Amino acid sequence: MAKIKINIKDGTVKKSETVIGIDLGTTNSLVAFVNPDNRQPYCMSDQSSSIVPSIVHILPNQITVGEKAKPFLTTEPQNTVYSVKRLLGKSYQDVLPEKNQLGYQLHEDPINHLVNISINDKHHNPIEISSFILSHLKERAERILDEKISKAVITVPAYFNDSQRQATRDAGKLAGLDVLRIINEPTAASLAYGIGLNREESKTVAVYDLGGGTFDITLLNIENGVFEVLSTNGDTHIGGDDFDRALLIHWLNHHQLESIVIEENKNLYQTLRLLAEKAKKHLSSNPVFSETIEINQEVYTFTIDIETFNSIIQSILKKTIIACEQAIKDANIQLSEIHEVVMVGGSTRTPFVLSEVAKLFTFSKINNQIHPDEVVALGAAIEADILAGNRKDVFLLDVTPLSLGIETIGGLMDTIIPRNSKIPSKAGRQYTTSVDGQSQLKVSVYQGERDLVEDNRKLGEFILKNIPAMPAGLPKIDIQFFIDADGILKVEATELRSGVKQQIDIKPQYGLTDTEVENMLLSALKNAESDIKKRQLIETQSEAEQLIYQCNKLIYSNREVVEESEAVATISQIKKLQEAIQHQDEEAIKLEIERLNNLTRPFAERLMDHAIGNALKGKKIE
Repeated sequence: MAKIKINIKDGTVKKSETVIGIDLGTTNSLVAFVNPDNRQPYCMSDQSSSIVPSIVHILPNQITVGEKAKPFLTTEPQNTVYSVKRLLGKSYQDVLPEKNQLGYQLHEDPINHLVNISINDKHHNPIEISSFILSHLKERAERILDEKISKAVITVPAYFNDSQRQATRDAGKLAGLDVLRIINEPTAASLAYGIGLNREESKTVAVYDLGGGTFDITLLNIENGVFEVLSTNGDTHIGGDDFDRALLIHWLNHHQLESIVIEENKNLYQTLRLLAEKAKKHLSSNPVFSETIEINQEVYTFTIDIETFNSIIQSILKKTIIACEQAIKDANIQLSEIHEVVMVGGSTRTPFVLSEVAKLFTFSKINNQIHPDEVVALGAAIEADILAGNRKDVFLLDVTPLSLGIETIGGLMDTIIPRNSKIPSKAGRQYTTSVDGQSQLKVSVYQGERDLVEDNRKLGEFILKNIPAMPAGLPKIDIQFFIDADGILKVEATELRSGVKQQIDIKPQYGLTDTEVENMLLSALKNAESDIKKRQLIETQSEAEQLIYQCNKLIYSNREVVEESEAVATISQIKKLQEAIQHQDEEAIKLEIERLNNLTRPFAERLMDHAIGNALKGKKIE
């Protein structure tokens, strides 16, 4: 059996090796690197353009990517995939609403229910399609730099979940790349402007990212080199493509052309869509656009001026402003606290977009000097250069070798900082008590990838004391993990209602060799299926025990409301549930939980009515 080498402790690579930064975009993708001579980041251009359209044309024996694939959008839409990023890590059900808006066919994978793309009677998954784009970018870098490239940093939206991030990493691996880091696009954009490179700097930044197919707004707090996402909002179905579609509909209405007929003719629809895109770009620096084309042997002139275009896209743009306002509200900050706004995405070149954003962020510096299409890739290149160990003026952000978390009910591991998280880093979660009047809570900290703490490595523990006596579930205990630049873990527990606080400093990596870390990861992979089953059983048992506790409390504390027959029946059902717990039969436990819930529901509702009646007794209701 071959030994698997997992490099998880050392985030650096050989100095002589170039690590590229990749912006894998919905509409366009780019690859960048830091020039070793002047230490400046550059996007790699081919035939005068650094942008590679995220388009893949597939034939049985030929794959075409980028600009050369673009013409096939109109001539062979059924064989041409675009906006594949929207499909990464998604189930078939997730993408059903947009299925009919695409020129190619989507199908459901019968095994894992993920979405697949059907071309020439063959199914391709989005990871495979994305790998074609990444391979193309890798080849471009190798051709321009005249060296083999094997390592990269790839960016993803801040809102990407674990499955979407893993799908991106898998696509890189399939393209022959060792993906050193998946970083958030807002973080990369900030790095491109030099924000966060100074470890003494502390500021709040808004990253407004309006691309071809998606929009997101992210608020970041940057302090001591740590990029903390305060909030993120947006819409995966708002972008420059919607500007094009709105203009297209305006033209169709103006010329009294039926949009349904146009949409059914995939070739003609793509032709007009591309014309609308051309008009949008033209209006970024010109007051009027006009062009004639022939449709069904009749010549039509498609004209638009900047004022009319602005009025057409105003409602779409308003949605992005509302999302910004919501993100600010979610972050619980004021507009005046936002120091800078970073503009990202080709659609921010539309003058009306810039003016509306500036109108909202009146207190902030607007950063739009760097090419909005290139800013994320340039930031990825800076991060790649840091990981390559080539930046002496910048602190090297390391990664945690194993997940860090705490023990919860049933001996389960609740991960707070996942492995491969950036150092410095911080994360937290809120918990509560499980017993009435509980005055202290033991916080046990573990490191590892297994679901049960007994299979992981204990790092330390402390006791949060003097929690005010409250009913179970009422205390709000905030657990925060902080990893500093030296890899020291600080764990802090605070009972939010009383302010009671306790903390401990731990060295999470002390005493672990590469081999030990590797063995822990392999053990997690080997036991993944059995661990999941154990976790599910323990969680069900914990739910059952909490229900038993609450039902006993309900019966014995409310004799005046609960009838004797109800109490007897409940006690009998509790015994059946306890027997199921002892037999460790998950399905049986779930069944008895449901029966106990159904049995107690009528008098629980009666008890609530009784309590409300007592509370309102003697009070006048007007």
